[in-house]
Amino acid sequence: MASEFDLIARYFTRAAPAGLLGVGDDCALFPVPPGEQVATSTDLLLEGRHFFSDVDPRALGHKALAVNLSDLAAMGARPIGCVLGLALPRLDEPWLAAFADGFHALADAHGCPLIGGDTTRSAHDLAISVTVFGAVPAGQALRRDGAQAGDDIWVSGELGAADVAYRLLDGQYPADPALLAATRGALEWPQPQVALGLALRGIAHAAIDLSDGLLQDLGHILAASRVGACLEYTRMPVAAALASLDDALLRRAVLGGGDVYQLCFAAPAAKRDAVDAAARAAGARVTRIGQVRAQAGLSVLDGQGQPMAALPAGFDHFPAA
Repeated sequence: MASEFDLIARYFTRAAPAGLLGVGDDCALFPVPPGEQVATSTDLLLEGRHFFSDVDPRALGHKALAVNLSDLAAMGARPIGCVLGLALPRLDEPWLAAFADGFHALADAHGCPLIGGDTTRSAHDLAISVTVFGAVPAGQALRRDGAQAGDDIWVSGELGAADVAYRLLDGQYPADPALLAATRGALEWPQPQVALGLALRGIAHAAIDLSDGLLQDLGHILAASRVGACLEYTRMPVAAALASLDDALLRRAVLGGGDVYQLCFAAPAAKRDAVDAAARAAGARVTRIGQVRAQAGLSVLDGQGQPMAALPAGFDHFPAA
């Protein structure tokens, strides 16, 4: 029977890059280049809340890191390293091997080595905690509080697919194998837009990653920047797989659906060409969906230019009664 330390050595210990002290000591050590700041973020994933029990462990390893890298992307930060905490209800080495493969593959792709963490036994379900560290030149982070009236509002990637996949898997929608096959990758294999975040430094005024829904997350930018916004629904980059979805369900998925892990950002209208160039350099798709306004509030216009009523809310762990 493998011990806790055997498992760490077998699945989560790798040689640290030069200049870093990784797994195997009381703390990890990493340098930060002169003139840069450390950006850090933590996400906790719970079985039954953030992922289904039968999820592919490789996909889960990928997503556990991806959701954190997405936060670094939103700040325009370059990944440095990460730490992983696992609470395991049982020892399943094939599962651990697959999880580690998915985790390390994404870590390698973004230069974000695993440099520490912890494992423990859980009484019931699986829990995963990941903390990432990044570096960003002082004063150049893409914060939420920099949006200005007149800025364009942009979003990367496509919207809606992850929400639909989640609701299909959760039994909220009737079974539709073809639709699930077309959307499941968006839910279980999100691709953090790190390269785009780096390319937008010096161009975007503010940014956020979309984890809880477009309207809710954009609302955080608006609140921090003390501005409002008007969006155009017909401009939304809707995932092609959702073409046959009922209008009401589509609206909920696009405007309120979470697990997107794309970037929403505000940039001056005068820098539209620069935004397009940054997206091309990063290999990303971006779409201009609205404009920041001085007056507080968030509205979405329909195809006739009229404000849409009953806008969907995003995800909240502790919704108000």
